[in-house]
Amino acid sequence: MKKILSILTLAALVIFAGVTFAANKKSVKPNDGKVVVPGDAETKFAKGYEIYKAKCAACHQLNGEGVTGAFPPLKNSDYLLADKKRAVNQVLNGSNHEITVNGAKYNIAMPPQVDNYEDAVAVINYVLNAWGNKGGTITVDEVKDIKIKR
Repeated sequence: MKKILSILTLAALVIFAGVTFAANKKSVKPNDGKVVVPGDAETKFAKGYEIYKAKCAACHQLNGEGVTGAFPPLKNSDYLLADKKRAVNQVLNGSNHEITVNGAKYNIAMPPQVDNYEDAVAVINYVLNAWGNKGGTITVDEVKDIKIKR
């Protein structure tokens, strides 16, 4: 009995250490199973990164590659990088029309993801600079004229 208790205790410690290590590294495993350790965009745009993980990653994936035929990629997305303000509008108000991203058509509606300019700008600035994107940034002042539809 004592040996079984020792083994269970050791197993619990190993599991706890693994969870603690992963939490401290804040690593994530996208669908391809590779461990991704946060880089510059995750650090520089931390608020946007947190919003992205909570609101966007389920569809667009943690690696920004989307799901072919269903959810468009944000990584190297010609559609995203062409119009930052449109991206903020879509995060605030959603979209319900066909779009073409990198030559592929997407028809699934996107519901609004955030309800204020600050969060919308934070998440878009993260996306514009994550996964090798070089999209620059946008400010709250640049999007104040977007009407939030609720």
